[in-house]
Amino acid sequence: MQTRPFGRTGLAVSTLGFGCGAVGGLMVRAAPAERERAVAMALDAGVNYFDTAPQYGNGLSETHLGEILARLKPAVIVGTKVRIADAEKGDLAGAIARSMDASLGRLGRDHVDLIQLHNPITAADEPGAIPAARVLAEVVPAFQRLVEAGKSRFFGITAIGETDEVLRVVDSGAMFTGQVSYNLLNPSAGRAMPHGLPGQDYGLLLERMRRAGMGAIGIRALAAGALAGEASRHPIASAPPPPIGSAGSYEADLAHAEVLRALVTEGYAASMAEAATRFVITGPLISTALVGIASVEQFAAALAAVAKGPLPAAALERVAALWRELAARAG
Repeated sequence: MQTRPFGRTGLAVSTLGFGCGAVGGLMVRAAPAERERAVAMALDAGVNYFDTAPQYGNGLSETHLGEILARLKPAVIVGTKVRIADAEKGDLAGAIARSMDASLGRLGRDHVDLIQLHNPITAADEPGAIPAARVLAEVVPAFQRLVEAGKSRFFGITAIGETDEVLRVVDSGAMFTGQVSYNLLNPSAGRAMPHGLPGQDYGLLLERMRRAGMGAIGIRALAAGALAGEASRHPIASAPPPPIGSAGSYEADLAHAEVLRALVTEGYAASMAEAATRFVITGPLISTALVGIASVEQFAAALAAVAKGPLPAAALERVAALWRELAARAG
């Protein structure tokens, strides 16, 4: 497994990371032996970044990951998150400190390598979101105190919310990392938004992060399953969550993915999941990509896709034509 620089952290992360999220559900709802087998497979392949959060299974993801890492004792990079509830907004620093301590307890560790804000970033104080001004004035100092206390080495954001406000935080230079929604349905974090393509324009976010020295974690590579190549979901996977940045509904994402299936029928990739995974690692701006998984077999497929490397230029040209087709349909 190749590694890539993780922004200005000085760390090198595997091109494919291990996502412990609840959408695929492997680290939340799979049998213990299945969870450990997947982690062992990842370690054998050279995967060194593991990404979890308190919200994944109400703490189960952190607990299960901590148990496995305690048994296997690998040298890995662990990232978790804090999502601040609306009722806690009066004390952001306290909420962050409490969440960090609870996460460390579930993980069974005295520190993590990365703590990330999980809330969307907006201009106004909206339900579930944190205004960019408060991120800079209150969240950043709270994260710095965690670093000073030895509870985390670095800190970052989930780069979702209102584009201008996310870019405001990025351009501040305060953050070390960002999780970025970047996939075949919405490439605007890394490429100019095709005119008329449905979805939020992230304004070449990845380039702005590069200028700020931030490491980029690619999320929603399979668009929560819409780019997996089939509408049916694994028995332990969650129900389709709302899209991040792409179409207005999961059903619309599925329909758009059918247009992109030409990448498979025309021989550019063996499956939609492969095409989607290889797209995310094309180019140097994504440090590590996360793919939602429900089974060991799905993770093995992600490893195989990454081993094939980035999509070639001819495939990218075909993708651009398919985006134009999607835009024309939307118009």
